[in-house]
Amino acid sequence: MEYVSTRGGTGTVDFEGALFSGYAPDGGLFMPQRIPSLDRDTLRRWSRFSYPELVKELCSLFITAELVPRSTLNDLIDRAFSRFRRKDVVHLSRLKDGLNVLELWHGVTYAFKDLSLSCTGQFLQYFLEKKQKHVTILVGTSGDTGSSAIESVRGQKNMDIFVLLPKGFCTQIQELQMTTVIEDNVHVFAAHGNSDEIDEPIKELFADVDFARKYNLMSLNSVNWSRIMVQIAHHFYAYFQCAPSLDTTPLPVVEIVVPTGGGGNITAGCIAQKMGLPVRLVAVVNSNDIIHRTVQHGDFSLSESVKATLASAMDIQEPYNMERILWLLSGSDSCLMKTLMERFSVLKSLKLPEDLHRKLSETLRSCSASDEDIVRAMQRCWEENHYLLCPHSAVAAHYHYSQPSGTPRCCLAPASAAKFQDALFRAGLVPQLPPEITALTAMETRSTPLERGQDWAQALRERIKATAQQWEAQRGQLVPPGQWAITGQGVTQT
Repeated sequence: MEYVSTRGGTGTVDFEGALFSGYAPDGGLFMPQRIPSLDRDTLRRWSRFSYPELVKELCSLFITAELVPRSTLNDLIDRAFSRFRRKDVVHLSRLKDGLNVLELWHGVTYAFKDLSLSCTGQFLQYFLEKKQKHVTILVGTSGDTGSSAIESVRGQKNMDIFVLLPKGFCTQIQELQMTTVIEDNVHVFAAHGNSDEIDEPIKELFADVDFARKYNLMSLNSVNWSRIMVQIAHHFYAYFQCAPSLDTTPLPVVEIVVPTGGGGNITAGCIAQKMGLPVRLVAVVNSNDIIHRTVQHGDFSLSESVKATLASAMDIQEPYNMERILWLLSGSDSCLMKTLMERFSVLKSLKLPEDLHRKLSETLRSCSASDEDIVRAMQRCWEENHYLLCPHSAVAAHYHYSQPSGTPRCCLAPASAAKFQDALFRAGLVPQLPPEITALTAMETRSTPLERGQDWAQALRERIKATAQQWEAQRGQLVPPGQWAITGQGVTQT
């Protein structure tokens, strides 16, 4: 299995090469050169698997046994899920009025990103230990990515992680889950800007090829293929849990409703669909509705500003994973993607070609929810089920309540309601806080402020350089950090 850039300007890499990359060198995103196709018998066999077993099967399709032996891959995934609070890792709650909620938030930080990032952290550690090298992880977060990424690598000697959070745009709990991790390899920056603004210095550093190579920069945002790969399992598990029977011909369709920000989860759903899973996908967004406008009208254009909403982790204007979806639907047309994405980069506005928009609207349905819609969905779910939804899950529930259907349906729940007390109070509901979250408010915090007008990219460069020097000194060798060269054989030392 080899990977190519959506923009076609980079040679093929293996899984290791894709794992240790953020954006591809040409600015695109890595995708499998081919998508495996599953037959009916395979789907029926997989329908008996647990969630961890599905993750193992799926990962084995995208990671060759020559690179990671299957027994080792299984061990890495078992280790990744060992800190989850439920043995089954994820859980489906079947509620009234046909509302099926797949709880993806039983990891350490109570967010779905623990699922993919815990696995990605294990994959990184496996390759780094083999090569005795160091990487610098650079992450921008709109809420949950930062804490999940931190937990996946905290305390590791061969990884340093730098996280930018948008000060005032995360909930207090989300921020504390990042700033209370006092580890030498964890560096948190509280930037006075929104989620899209903190992406700019990160893109600048990755675009500086010499700097990125010298300090082995990589990303754990959902630009990283490893995260998308693990998230494909969400859709298979949701389908098998909600399909009435796999004995019919054709197989029944299940509608999967996906709260969408950067677009990683919905991209995973499109890949699952391409693999042969009979699902109908719905991308649900908040008032930052660029994906909804793109699906409905082919209008991939920024609004005047990011709107702060109750579903704060989805307050994103530039859903970078849309490039992966459009690449898939265009028949892997890298030339078209390069032209479209370069135009969008300059104009921040793009009208999709008519044929591509038609394919997108055939593949995805979409819906946007206001804060009022979110509150009403949270209230109704509590009144009918005594079940608390986080505001992101409530975006999916809003679609379910407003669009009745005879088709079996599953709403993905990306986070625990406990992380969003303000939204619960707004809905007149009482938070139910686990002790791990309550304890955060009494813990020591550490972060570096980034003020408006300050050169954020330069501040990051200086800290990264200083950290690399410390790592060299700890090794007792004053030599330049090892470099990762992306080649057809993967990541090699240079």
